[in-house]
Amino acid sequence: QVQLVESGGGLVQAGGSLRLSCSASGTFFSINAMGWYHQAPGKQRELVAAITSGGSTNYADSVKGRFAISRDNAKNTVYLQMNSLKPEDADVYYCYSNVAIASMDQLHTLDYWGQGTQVTVSS
Repeated sequence: QVQLVESGGGLVQAGGSLRLSCSASGTFFSINAMGWYHQAPGKQRELVAAITSGGSTNYADSVKGRFAISRDNAKNTVYLQMNSLKPEDADVYYCYSNVAIASMDQLHTLDYWGQGTQVTVSS
């Protein structure tokens, strides 16, 4: 089993910054992609940013130039630095990880999600 534990959400004024963190723990062979998604009530979960094990990144157009994703492979942790926050960025943010697990002499990749952390931006 793999657990993803998020931290760093909260309330911030528009124009402010927050840094989200997500650490993976458990038994696994390796962590492939990690990322952050957001979900508003009644809507589908959408990609905010993702990063591969090699450091390649991908961002939603709405956050390019304002958010930065990074990871510390030694700590199995992914970060999301959120700058110049806008009221429309307010949502629940979920950490995502694609993990390789060894089983029966084979590697299987599975997706895991964190419990979500609330980001609130006041105007």
